[in-house]
Amino acid sequence: MTVSEKTRLISVLEGRPVDRVPAICPGGMMNMAVLEVMMATGHRWPQAHIDPKEMAMLSLGVKHLGEIENVGVPFCMTVEAEALGAKVFLGTESTEPRIVEYPLKRIEDWENLPSITEEHYRVSTVLEAVRILKGSCPETPVIGNITGPISLATSLIEPMEFYKALRRKPEIALRFLDFVTDNLIFFAGAMLRAGADVINIADPSGTGEILGPRAFSEVVVPYINKITEAVEASSGYAMVHICGRLGPVLAELSKLKSPVLSIDAVTSLREVKESLPGKVVMGNVSSYLLEKGTPEKVAVAAMTSIKQGAGILAPACGIGPRTPVANIRAMVRAAKGEGPSEEKRQGKGRTGKEDFRQAPLW
Repeated sequence: MTVSEKTRLISVLEGRPVDRVPAICPGGMMNMAVLEVMMATGHRWPQAHIDPKEMAMLSLGVKHLGEIENVGVPFCMTVEAEALGAKVFLGTESTEPRIVEYPLKRIEDWENLPSITEEHYRVSTVLEAVRILKGSCPETPVIGNITGPISLATSLIEPMEFYKALRRKPEIALRFLDFVTDNLIFFAGAMLRAGADVINIADPSGTGEILGPRAFSEVVVPYINKITEAVEASSGYAMVHICGRLGPVLAELSKLKSPVLSIDAVTSLREVKESLPGKVVMGNVSSYLLEKGTPEKVAVAAMTSIKQGAGILAPACGIGPRTPVANIRAMVRAAKGEGPSEEKRQGKGRTGKEDFRQAPLW
């Protein structure tokens, strides 16, 4: 009996046995879109950040050409910040959107910020893209991506101002984080209602390396758990990505309520799995290797992650737009027990741009 991509991933999230590990690339901070797919499909940045059909078709293109076992949107970490008042440059075909002006100069002014609404043009783009993806591939998991609370907070005010406020004005800083987290819960809930199966929470600014173990435990963990609880209460599934070296905060990571922890390539997957046996560890194929390496080297790295205990195979972070599609496929096929040499022998590998241009998206 063939197991669907959605069934396999959800089985892992629920702690049930599976035939093999899923191979995914969530989206959001863990970007999945690459130039080769944009060229092959005609669906490109920056238009794909503001047009729901373009966004959905680009995600489908990555799934089809890269063979990853999910679809996911958006492709950046600026949607919530722009909806909350930040000014955003949408980037280019090869660069992601970025914040160009913070809406806050002083943390005390956070109450003047607007709230996220489904009518905001970036938010509505994502929600409609989720609906399109849900209808286009019902047996594939749709992943909605949100920015973690600390990372969103530091997209609304200069990061050092926020970190200083955590120490000097903790009551104000925590009220600001309550506001930020409530808005993230709203956005996550809207994506679940639109058809997302999983919410991936990525908080690259909320690391133990930046905040230290105590602040990580007292600030990062409770707010991420608040989002996880809200997602699960809405019948969704939550995954959490934390960047950087996790050794100093392994004990604190055990307090995260998400069943899945996605980790960076700089952290030992085996160490995390041994320290957190109850967690599904996701990762951690080097994003640098995916962009600069060969399919053969990517396949070896992917198999190493699986042998070290990866319950979900995925890039360690967002993949660069210049990442070759062949390398993405090599990662996925490693999860299926197929290596690049086997693909060549059996004639299964796509090898040229002409092949990509002719491939249908669905």
